[in-house]
Formats: sequence, structure tokens, C-alpha cells
Amino acid sequence: MERRDKLNYYLDLAETVSRRCTCLRRHYGAVIVKNDEVISTGYAGAPRGRKNCSDLGYCIRSQMGIPRGERYELCRSVHAEANAIISASRDKMIDATLYLTGVEADGSYVANSCCCSMCKRMVINAGIKEVVIRDDKNAYRVIPVSEWIDNDDSLQGTFGY
Repeated sequence: MERRDKLNYYLDLAETVSRRCTCLRRHYGAVIVKNDEVISTGYAGAPRGRKNCSDLGYCIRSQMGIPRGERYELCRSVHAEANAIISASRDKMIDATLYLTGVEADGSYVANSCCCSMCKRMVINAGIKEVVIRDDKNAYRVIPVSEWIDNDDSLQGTFGY
């Protein structure tokens, strides 16, 4: 049996975490790692005590025809990245890596996946150094968070990701 490389190992953990997701559109899982130690995990789901879309049986954004990357204020879920950040102390997140995996309802990986603009701001303020995003079972992208600071997409007024 061939040993899994370390980045895919952490992305596999993020994918496992995504299975707890309660979103009807996409399942995201996030894992924050520093010095080869898992600091925290998070998946997309409604705030504690509120009903999840999976409980309600519908997604308001889908019902309204809202495209991916837009109008997140209408979403019931707290995103995976945000939940992982909320569950960790900032001193442990400084210079850490966030691993992110997105899976569509049909089981395929989310194409061109990335953190939304709100999660990018949280990742920046958490002090996370880089984000590794799964593209398929073995391929991924490593994004230095400094790129999100230098190339501030909030200045262009564009939607989506």
C-alpha cells in the first residue's frame, strides 16, 4: 500500500469532516493544521440550535435561484472555514495552514473551489499563512494568504469565486 502524501492526507481529513455538513447544495470541510498538528475542524451548517437546511428540506438560496458566490447573507449555514476558525485560538492559527475540500451533492468535487470573500477576510485576520484547496482526489492548489491581501478582490466589486 502506497503512503498518502501529507497534503492529501489533510485534505482527506477535510473531506471526512465535510460529511457532517448539513447544506443541501455543497458539502465543505475545513481543517486547520500547524506544525503537523490538527488545531481545529469545521463543516458548513446552521448555527447551533437553529434548524439546518437538511432538517428543513430546502435551501432558500436555491429556491431564489441565487448563484454560487453571491448573497451569502441569505444562507443559513456558517461556512466550514468560519467554523474551524471559531473553534481555534488565534495564537495557534498564526502561520497555520487551512485545508479545504468541497463536494457537490452528486459526489464530485466542487470545481474551482475557493473561500468566499467573507471567509477570506476571516482567514486573513486569523493569521493563517496558506490555504490548500482540493481540486480532485489527488490534485490541489496552495494559495498563500498574502495573495488575498495584495490582490484585494473586494475592490473590484465582482461576485462569485
